[in-house]
Amino acid sequence: MNVPFLDLKAINARHAAELKAAAVRVIDSGWYVLGEEVKAFEAEFAAWVGSPHCVGTSDGLSALILALRGWKELGLLKDGDAVAVPANTYIASILAITENRLRPVLVEPDEDTFNLGVAKLAAALTPDVKAVLAVHLYGQLADMPAIANLCRERGLLLLEDAAQAHGAHIGGVKAGAWGDAAAFSFYPGKNLGALGDAGALTCKDAKLAEMVRALRNYGSHEKYKNLVQGPNDRLDEIQAAFLRVKLKYIDDDNSRRREIARRYRQEIKNTAVKLPGVRASEDSHVWHLFVVRVSNRDAFQKKLAEQGIQTAIHYPVAPHHQQAYAKELGHLKLPLTEALHREVVSLPVSPVMTDAEVDYVVAQINSR
Repeated sequence: MNVPFLDLKAINARHAAELKAAAVRVIDSGWYVLGEEVKAFEAEFAAWVGSPHCVGTSDGLSALILALRGWKELGLLKDGDAVAVPANTYIASILAITENRLRPVLVEPDEDTFNLGVAKLAAALTPDVKAVLAVHLYGQLADMPAIANLCRERGLLLLEDAAQAHGAHIGGVKAGAWGDAAAFSFYPGKNLGALGDAGALTCKDAKLAEMVRALRNYGSHEKYKNLVQGPNDRLDEIQAAFLRVKLKYIDDDNSRRREIARRYRQEIKNTAVKLPGVRASEDSHVWHLFVVRVSNRDAFQKKLAEQGIQTAIHYPVAPHHQQAYAKELGHLKLPLTEALHREVVSLPVSPVMTDAEVDYVVAQINSR
């Protein structure tokens, strides 16, 4: 049997007729940039997240960058301020900080959940830390009740990187509704994926939403009038139309991911494979990725590949070991983060994965 890591063609084929109709609707409208599809998606996604405001952007990184840039334009951050961020995140989280001439303070994650914990975060806070970027890695929320409370007590801005956590929640409060702002990616492989690059920012503050709307469009709040200097980071009309289709199905897709993850956690018995922890409950996690730890990763992946099971690594190189950050961060010693990047392996999980495929993956891992 061959088990793909992620079959995007099959995922989107389920909605092919609706997606094609959405494309025709945009083509026939004659309006292709910042039109009714973007407005409608922003309203629908904000309502689904439970956030007052949503601003569509070109991708998830631009949403992160514009959130921080918006706070700078509003006078809430300035060049040189520090932002606390988990050390084991994808490099985009770090790029958003440095792109704004802010300084990342890398914090070791919780070993079981891979996410930012409040104790290590509190220990890392210094007077120059003005914001926290909480990353909901692999589809599970960080400890947001405690982190949000800490940020309120310390007067810190709280930004969520929710690129992998569409629909994750704690106590019914979803990713994107905990912080002062949140950034989402709709890259095709995400739980809510477009058919190209796309992203969005959600936030509580109308002033920040207004500023980001201007920033994403050359800094223009009104045609040919520019509040600030801004890039072109707009959400495309046709991607917004596709996302409106797929938003209708994300809750069901997340449920299927939970079913697969529950089976993995219950049925994988190989003691050489360390299974991921769940902080709140199984149903609070949306399992964008099912990430295990193994000490001999190359051999583990090779044996599964020989049996037709495709795996992936998220991520092989820690941000502070990237050449791009050799000068700024290369001196850091982060043993847990470094161990995670050496050992993590992502198993197949998707809404189109069959029970037979799950059976096969479990059986092959248990036979190693």
